Amino acid sequence: MKAVAIKKIKGVPELMELPKPELRSGAILVKMEAAGMNPFDWKMIDGILQDKMKHQFPMILGVDGAGVVEDVAEGVTRFKKGDKVFGQFLHVPVGEGSYAEYIVVPEKANITHAPKTVTAVEAAAVPTAGMTAQQLLDGLHLHKGDLLLILGSTGGVGSFATQMAAQEGIKVIATVSDKEGGERMKKLGAAYTINYEEAPVADQVQRQFPEGVHGIIDLVSPAAGFSKNLSLLRPGGGAFTTVFVADEAEMKQKGIHGGNFEAKGSPAVFDKLASIIDSGEINIPVETKIHLEEVPDAILESRRGRGKGKTVIVMS
Repeated sequence: MKAVAIKKIKGVPELMELPKPELRSGAILVKMEAAGMNPFDWKMIDGILQDKMKHQFPMILGVDGAGVVEDVAEGVTRFKKGDKVFGQFLHVPVGEGSYAEYIVVPEKANITHAPKTVTAVEAAAVPTAGMTAQQLLDGLHLHKGDLLLILGSTGGVGSFATQMAAQEGIKVIATVSDKEGGERMKKLGAAYTINYEEAPVADQVQRQFPEGVHGIIDLVSPAAGFSKNLSLLRPGGGAFTTVFVADEAEMKQKGIHGGNFEAKGSPAVFDKLASIIDSGEINIPVETKIHLEEVPDAILESRRGRGKGKTVIVMS
């Protein structure tokens, strides 16, 4: 089968021809239809999990995906042959990832039955970004009419968070780099947009919203930028960073809740996302579709942090 993998930590991603995985106890074999790309994928290349989980090489990349169950091991009860599934396929050993035509994954992994109303390509775009967006919003405890500043809004997490917040009546201030991005975010529900190429975001927010904002989701800023943006919050506000640059002692001193954020997946979380999708409440922002041979270049683009919507790998 074809797969994108690395031969060592910090190695160069390559399109490889590898053996089709064999079914093992407690697992299912999935014929992958699509895989969603996330910044976490290249962080795995850099070794973010090497001290936490066993790795195997060549290490097939990828966490998010969607596909069809081709076979199940004896005793498996959650899934049967022919089921459409989606979710986070990451498991031990790291290296049996979703950037492949086939994957063997434990029945107890963070996967579930796919949404019924969307394609596999759309479903593959959802897991990590959709889950992260929902949990970020839940953690901020915002209310209808509150102002939420999202930095890095045009990427996958930001696009989902904008829509989910808007549905709750929260007024989103989305940061963008051009007119096209502003129009796109308005269509997704942003109440306001700020072009960070024109002037520093903090300066523009202070000028337009002098009383401050109620919450911040920061998906891009370095430590100094995140710290500066905390001054935009009203008393009792909250802020999260997914880049892990928060000084949580500083935040506590200022009476700000939030801090460094890491999403936690489970089958139940993805059942909820599937239900939201099937209700028609969110638009899945698939911006780019590529094939496995294009993945190495797409990973380089992701490292540059200029993503718009989601990039999804289509297997056929």
